[in-house]
Amino acid sequence: MGIDLRELTAWELSGLYANGRTSPVDVMKTILERIQSLDPTVNAFCQVADEALELARASEARWQRGAPLSQLDGVPVSIKDNIAVAGLPTRYGSRATMPEAAASDSPSVARLREAGAICFGKTTMPDFAHKIVTDSPLTGTTRNPWDRSRTPGGSSGGAAVAVALGMGPVAIGTDGGGSIRIPASFTGVFGFKPSFGRVPHAPRGPFGLLSHVGPMTRCVEDAAQILTIITRPDSRDWYALPFEGADYARGLSCLPVPGGIRIACSPTLGLPVIAEAEIHDAVVRTAAMFRELGALVHVADPPGVAQCNAIHTTLWRACCRQLTDGMTDRWAELDPSLQAYAQAGNGISRGELLGALIERGELGAAVNAFFERHDLLICPVYPDVAPSLAEVSSSTALFPHFTAWCNQLGLPAASLYAGMTATRLPVSIQIVGSRHADALVLWASHMLERAFGRAPFAELTRELFASAAGATPA
Repeated sequence: MGIDLRELTAWELSGLYANGRTSPVDVMKTILERIQSLDPTVNAFCQVADEALELARASEARWQRGAPLSQLDGVPVSIKDNIAVAGLPTRYGSRATMPEAAASDSPSVARLREAGAICFGKTTMPDFAHKIVTDSPLTGTTRNPWDRSRTPGGSSGGAAVAVALGMGPVAIGTDGGGSIRIPASFTGVFGFKPSFGRVPHAPRGPFGLLSHVGPMTRCVEDAAQILTIITRPDSRDWYALPFEGADYARGLSCLPVPGGIRIACSPTLGLPVIAEAEIHDAVVRTAAMFRELGALVHVADPPGVAQCNAIHTTLWRACCRQLTDGMTDRWAELDPSLQAYAQAGNGISRGELLGALIERGELGAAVNAFFERHDLLICPVYPDVAPSLAEVSSSTALFPHFTAWCNQLGLPAASLYAGMTATRLPVSIQIVGSRHADALVLWASHMLERAFGRAPFAELTRELFASAAGATPA
């Protein structure tokens, strides 16, 4: 057929299934072969379901009968290891958990199964998703395929690497402070953190007020298709937003042209953190593209980002303390950096915690006012490209300066590929909208994707295949 099935998007696979040019079984086989060939060099997967091919055969039969469950029937989707998949253990990347199989699916996995998607494996993450680097005492270190001496970020690092290398066109991740967007930025994939509550999730656990479930894909259209499915209601999540029945993929072409859209451009978010030159230039270039299309572009910093980051530190430490409460007998099994966060949380009083939540509400009101004057914000995802593994050896090496505030305020935000550095590392920009403006963020991402193009993933995988037999970098 002359088509590498592993390099296709979910949307493209669906079209081939519909016209009989390939089948879910063929696709699943090629993906499993790629995992077997490439995963030892990058460590993106911690589990692969034994029944993956069986699920693919069931999907193939539905397509042959002309009765697919949805357009995404038979599309392989990997799931981060803190999201329950019935029949597979949910280890949270931690040796402190038990290997029992989950009895039921989390809401997002249940919706994907109802649509016929093949939830075929679990991706690596750090211990309980506590940091933005993907390594753990349980699963080891996950490496960036663009440069295996560098991190892919975290905590959805395995998910990002899987998508970048064609080990499935879609991954589901979680984002508590940048954990979808930062790995997406470091690997060149598209990552979308929806508004808080947009995607039902259960059980939420200690990080439940900060964590968001979202898609990581090779293109915006795939993310919109997946979001349409996983936003469907589930009564297990009390925090879930009312279901609107939105078709996010259709919305990519239904929203107006950029003329009149009000864009805020903020290369620093008002922080004393300077983005590396190629990232700064990508933000400025994006703003210029919007201006050329008729948008109203202004340089403007959203209020209170530094304060939101301070609140994030307080709440994150408190969450880690709550998470580890009662783990005395398993304390030694935890990542030392998680231990450090939990110990720092010991000193946070109830008054401090309540004060942080009150201040967060006040900052949210100020940011609401900012988004009454601006429809979208363009800013960096992270101030640098993917750091080396040597740089991120300590628990404090990375901080989500440009992303955590969106979690504190529940804002929809995307990481979109915007080019490559001179050293062939991906550069991405962040697009942020007001609360519940998910469709607008996706629309803007889709429009910019057509201008920037996508990362050269096929070239990446060819190079990695060529070097797979060599030694893994230290």
